[in-house]
Amino acid sequence: MTAILEMRGITKEFPGVKALSDVNLTVERGEVHAICGENGAGKSTLMKVLSGVYPHGTYEGEIVYEAEPVAFHSINDSERSGIVIIHQELALSPHLSLAENIFLGNERVGRGGLIDWHETNVEAQKLLARVGLGDNPAVKANEVGVGKQQLVEIAKALSKDVKLLILDEPTAALNDDDSAHLLDLIRHLKGQGITSIIISHKLNEIKAIADKVTVIRDGRTIETLDLVHDDVSEDRIIKGMVGRDLESRYPERTPSIGDEVLRIEDWRVHHPTEADRVIIHDANLTVRAGEVVGIAGLMGAGRTELAMSVFGRSYGSRITGRAFIHGKEADLRSVPAAIAAGLAYATEDRKAYGLNLIEDIKRNISAAALRKLVKGGLVDGDEETIVAEGYRKSMRIKTPNVGAVVGKLSGGNQQKVVLSKWLFTDPEVLILDEPTRGIDVGAKYEIYTIINQLVADGKAVVVISSELPELLGICDRIYTLSEGRITGEFPIAEATPEALMQRMTQEKESDHVLAQ
Repeated sequence: MTAILEMRGITKEFPGVKALSDVNLTVERGEVHAICGENGAGKSTLMKVLSGVYPHGTYEGEIVYEAEPVAFHSINDSERSGIVIIHQELALSPHLSLAENIFLGNERVGRGGLIDWHETNVEAQKLLARVGLGDNPAVKANEVGVGKQQLVEIAKALSKDVKLLILDEPTAALNDDDSAHLLDLIRHLKGQGITSIIISHKLNEIKAIADKVTVIRDGRTIETLDLVHDDVSEDRIIKGMVGRDLESRYPERTPSIGDEVLRIEDWRVHHPTEADRVIIHDANLTVRAGEVVGIAGLMGAGRTELAMSVFGRSYGSRITGRAFIHGKEADLRSVPAAIAAGLAYATEDRKAYGLNLIEDIKRNISAAALRKLVKGGLVDGDEETIVAEGYRKSMRIKTPNVGAVVGKLSGGNQQKVVLSKWLFTDPEVLILDEPTRGIDVGAKYEIYTIINQLVADGKAVVVISSELPELLGICDRIYTLSEGRITGEFPIAEATPEALMQRMTQEKESDHVLAQ
């Protein structure tokens, strides 16, 4: 095989930070090449250099593409050469059709300089078929799921005669079925001669799909491993990523479980706009001091809806049932009331709902409990900085100071800011919805360590996760949820993937059955 891409000695600096230092990357034509590293290691920065998001002249080093040195000054330059990047945050316009999105900026123009809509829809239909979608190209993007939107992005790339496809965390927001379909598509594209670079934290998927993996740590190239010809384990990749062996993916903890902190009784939630449709059916659960309780369920089971409805009724309508904190019935009629009662909820979508991405770390951390910083009717800015600096250090948020804009942080560091925000409210119960989604193995370990510290301090923690190994690794007890019903309750000693999955897929007729 011959190299389609060589990046030599790439160095990229931002004010006060060297994001990349002498990075080298070689990608062979027709292969699937993975890039791994902890959050903040420089993976996405390297791909932005390659694609012209960071134009030639803003970095040091050389890029050789198809045996010729290139100097991309914009993303349009790289796309004209057949390099297309699909970012983790999908860039589809929600109110345009699939066809319009596919050819946006690359329109099919007919006579008189007007868009030829017939050709646009016909060609879009062919491209959708290539990625395994039979949807009508006239359907709006916001009318299809995230998994299909990811495939539409790939169809858009194919419309540009892509030769080198870059996918940044392509399965981060997908369920297992959609992820498997996407990986199959990448294999299919490989068979058509399209080279792919994948940035991913899911090492099992990298092992399944990639020919080689390049590990980047602290902005430097560590090594490139051949997954086809060498026996490379996930632990071997992790060692390169974090610079040390992780003896266990989950830090050890000796539970010290105390009295009940939160109890939910007969909690029923109706759909916010379809009032006759029940989303959560008479849920009952408890959480104790010093306990990590997991909620396991397939996508659409109602996990997030349950959590949000409890947290100040921020989801749903016609909510009935009772909630008790330390045995006393709690007022959860609004988010401020829930916070005052001792609840905190870290959303699964930190970028849309958990953070103000254009604000700095300090303002994000103080946002949920600003009243604690008010003196004489004004926020004490000095105290706000002191509080934020304390969390920056204790949570090991990688940034020079708390004046850094949150949107420029890595995913793992953003998640630490979210946790800091809610810890500042001093909650009795912390609900964490997909707390490790989209972050690397090393950052996950740090989040698990924080959870352990919280329960060691007597807090109660609820974790919602799509990853059963994660729940089995950190929880003391796990509830299963299926079609809005709690179908099982397992002490961790009795929880197995098979038993959990059986209850997660349980039909309506046999609901309310608990594990014995």
